[in-house]
Amino acid sequence: MMTDELTTVYEELAVIVTDAVPNAQQLSKYGGVLFTLKPEEKEGQFCGIFQYASHVQLSFSQGVLLEQATGIKLEGSGKLRRHINIKSAADMDKKVLKTLLVKSTEL
Repeated sequence: MMTDELTTVYEELAVIVTDAVPNAQQLSKYGGVLFTLKPEEKEGQFCGIFQYASHVQLSFSQGVLLEQATGIKLEGSGKLRRHINIKSAADMDKKVLKTLLVKSTEL
């Protein structure tokens, strides 16, 4: 996997998040970027984007509730967090991602 392609995926995901949630603010943290509507609150983030060696991860803070609200299955087994791993731009379904992002701000 070419790092340039993953960087492009990372950048495209950031655009999708800001298109879906225009008033979201970005915070660089944990080696990626977190998106929040409440920057003054430690737990105000609704999603994050993280680039790894073989994929880019779109992580949802309230992923369990998001799965219940949308019926869309996400990856992960933690108490709350769930994610989607994306290996190429072709893997991105922008309509589904925008649905998840908007819904994640309503939880």
